[in-house]
Amino acid sequence: MIQSMTGYGKHVIQLPSKKITVEIKSLNSKNLDLNTRVPSSYREKELHIRNMLAKSLTRGKVDFNLFIEMTGEATNSRVNEAVVKEYIAQLKNVVNGDETELLKMAVRMPDSLKTEREEINDNEFAEILDAVTEALKEINTYRSDEGAVLKQDFLERIDSIENLLNQVLNIDSDRIANVKERLHSAVSELKEKVDENRFEQELIYYLEKYDITEEKVRLQNHLNYFRDAINSEDSNGKKLGFITQEIGREINTIGSKSNFAPMQQLVVQMKDELEKIKEQALNVL
Repeated sequence: MIQSMTGYGKHVIQLPSKKITVEIKSLNSKNLDLNTRVPSSYREKELHIRNMLAKSLTRGKVDFNLFIEMTGEATNSRVNEAVVKEYIAQLKNVVNGDETELLKMAVRMPDSLKTEREEINDNEFAEILDAVTEALKEINTYRSDEGAVLKQDFLERIDSIENLLNQVLNIDSDRIANVKERLHSAVSELKEKVDENRFEQELIYYLEKYDITEEKVRLQNHLNYFRDAINSEDSNGKKLGFITQEIGREINTIGSKSNFAPMQQLVVQMKDELEKIKEQALNVL
């Protein structure tokens, strides 16, 4: 079953003193383009998280965010009392002022507050990994749902190309008759006697150059192969891209050989459907 590379997953956990939010977003990309934003206190665990994301998401432009919101009384910031007192003492030498006003000025000075590095709690990090797992489940569900929509669109457009191909088959005999008639007309305008046997040989050679039997067979095979690919267990957008290239090659060859306006119009419609498939295939995992 195909999956889209577009997805979104989010999971929130509430701990006694903090709220932790895990958010994952993904868009289409040729390969895995992984960007992570985690608080500095969890930086040493970032590689573990990146490995989880890479293993689960495989491809796409992935943005991962880990937000920590303190909700309890605990804080990592502390007033640097010695520094603040020294600032106040220095300020008193400069100006006579109220102690409260001097304190307001002192706490704005550099190093008045110090942030203590928080040690990672193993239980807390286990909770975070569980949140990452749940967010990954959500984004993969999102990708599968989007993939189902893409699959339906692909099938409809492949059916449309197949229907147009059948119309090409139906008018192929008219095309051949039209080519023969144009050749006979061109020869008759020469007003010269023509060896009928030689003419028939040249006509057969000419028509063989414009024969599209092989292209019709290959195109039908590629359409069937595309259907098999999107119904397979694995999602392989690159494979679908390769198949669409082959489909396009056969359609283009039919168009160049058609030499018949009604058939060329059908070819244009096939190209239009194929371009829409190619555009959507870029978003398949």
